[in-house]
Amino acid sequence: MYQTDKPVTSLPELEKLFHEMHPSQVNKVIDHIDQHIRLWISKTTFVSIASSDARGNLDVSPKGDPAGFIKVLDEKTLVIPDRIGNQRADTFRNVLEHPKVGMMLVVPKRKEVVRINGQAEIAQDDALLDMTTMNGHRPDLVLLVRVEEAFFHCGKSMIRSAMWQREKWGSLEGLPSYVQALKDHGNMDMPLEGIEAALRIVRKTLRQFM
Repeated sequence: MYQTDKPVTSLPELEKLFHEMHPSQVNKVIDHIDQHIRLWISKTTFVSIASSDARGNLDVSPKGDPAGFIKVLDEKTLVIPDRIGNQRADTFRNVLEHPKVGMMLVVPKRKEVVRINGQAEIAQDDALLDMTTMNGHRPDLVLLVRVEEAFFHCGKSMIRSAMWQREKWGSLEGLPSYVQALKDHGNMDMPLEGIEAALRIVRKTLRQFM
């Protein structure tokens, strides 16, 4: 395992490497959902949710649905439905032990993102399950997030990555298929064709939500 010979181990060392923050970057953090954050949430189609268990083991899970899938209940509370997935429930397991979460909300074709941090809990309220039903499919539970911090993050990362510029995307040649990765990482004896057939059934189910 690589060992660094120039570690940064203190806050003074770190701060020497950064310029002083512009006041706008300090003051932009709000503790609620205002009209700008609310509108962004309504256009969001993809969110990454960071969480940890009581021992500090981390996870970042993606959630995606058509715009409007995240519901705002009030200026401090939003709701994210759980959809059919890999059944790992990593975020939910973590929240039971340590309720703090961090989220990054992405709107297609926008370079900026919105970041929200807060306290989460798992809920099965009928009203919440009903409001997050899509195409007749009612979730079994939702993630309820109490907002503590919300702010816009500038678009430099999206610009540098050319995320929305198809003409600048790199080649996918040489990348393993999802099926191949599953087989190799899971030490599965099943042939690739069998794994792919099982995944086709999952994809067929997923299309019912589209």
